[in-house]
Amino acid sequence: MEIRAFRGWRYRPDDDGDVSDFIAPPYDILSGQDKIQLLTRSDKNIVAVDMPHVPPSSLGPDETYQQAARRLADWQEHGVLTREAKPALYAYEQEFSWAGKTYTRRAILCSVRATEPGRDVIPHEHTFAGPTADRLRLTQCTRTQLSPIFGFYRDPSGTAAAMLAEATAGAADAHGQLGEVSEKLWVIRDAKWIAQFTATLRDQPVFIADGHHRYATALNYRDGLAAGGKLPADHEANFVLFALVARQDSGLLILPTHRIIRGLSAGFSMDALAAAAKEFRWQRADLPATDDADTFLRPYGGGAMAFIPAGASGAWIAKLTDPAAMRQAAGGQIEAWQKLDVAILHKLIVEKALRPWWTNNSAIEYTPSIPRLLEACKSGQASLGVCLQATGLDAVEAVASAGASMPHKSTYFYPKMSTGWVLKPLE
Repeated sequence: MEIRAFRGWRYRPDDDGDVSDFIAPPYDILSGQDKIQLLTRSDKNIVAVDMPHVPPSSLGPDETYQQAARRLADWQEHGVLTREAKPALYAYEQEFSWAGKTYTRRAILCSVRATEPGRDVIPHEHTFAGPTADRLRLTQCTRTQLSPIFGFYRDPSGTAAAMLAEATAGAADAHGQLGEVSEKLWVIRDAKWIAQFTATLRDQPVFIADGHHRYATALNYRDGLAAGGKLPADHEANFVLFALVARQDSGLLILPTHRIIRGLSAGFSMDALAAAAKEFRWQRADLPATDDADTFLRPYGGGAMAFIPAGASGAWIAKLTDPAAMRQAAGGQIEAWQKLDVAILHKLIVEKALRPWWTNNSAIEYTPSIPRLLEACKSGQASLGVCLQATGLDAVEAVASAGASMPHKSTYFYPKMSTGWVLKPLE
């Protein structure tokens, strides 16, 4: 991939460098109430620009995007945001805890040349027209990339990781706290360092972890300018704002996305499901006592998943024993896709075994939280909860490299990359 430095816009921090009141989670995991809460911290929080229309799942009224652009321009004019004098790269660090362990994840915020998916930039998810239309109109109005795409790259020699460790050894230029995640930013202006880092990654592709709709939007925006004959090769629209993390980084954490299934018919029972899904071995177990699904399910082996019925009196552990069932159900998919837990769940359980009890009111909700899943089952709000193990990076790479797409909600890279640290102008 080709990466380069850029002159980013950044919030002017207070005296001790704190920008906590201005940063936000990415727009696609926020609700309207989340937006209100962020704006109570500061009316200049980035969410006021990045999420003008709620929910951002479709194109909103044009005035909302125009208003966001006016607000951004006002912040730039009055010094709320300041622009870097020279092109820079930005080292970004997140410190967080999960399942009793503390992690530090380092990324580089940079521009990556936009290429058609599958070449230098490799996706693993489908995109949908509604969210892409929302992001495209916002980009057209603001002429700015507001939120980085989360990508990971291979760093087998550890050269990039060593360089990042060196760059983040001194005092940070800014810091912030977003929920339980502590974050820091360093501005890297040294031309020699930038040249060495970009050369280190030149032969490596980037895999999109999160932000597929933002990448599709960047391509659409670029193509729109190109169609109008306004796009020289070095134009900023040919480059996309990424936060790049080394694949070997210990903080590159994927959480499973569990399923909460609602609205099954009254005749449903776990005994009936086990009888219908004969391709699986079933056994009873206690409810999970941890929010770490891998710790709970690992003793049952790879591919094991837990089914928790309404009332949550206990769990049923299921593991596929007949791989031929997936070859028959998903013969058009590559082998790596057929082996995914989420693919097995949806092809053989949701689409097949659960069919007799599926109604017009049936629906699936997705969550990385076991406590949330258990509460839905215990309260009777859910007919069935399904607890999954995390999808491994090897599986993501294998599916993406083959040009295939992961099933819906297969990965939850945790934590998300925050929005508001650096904004990338497109002119």
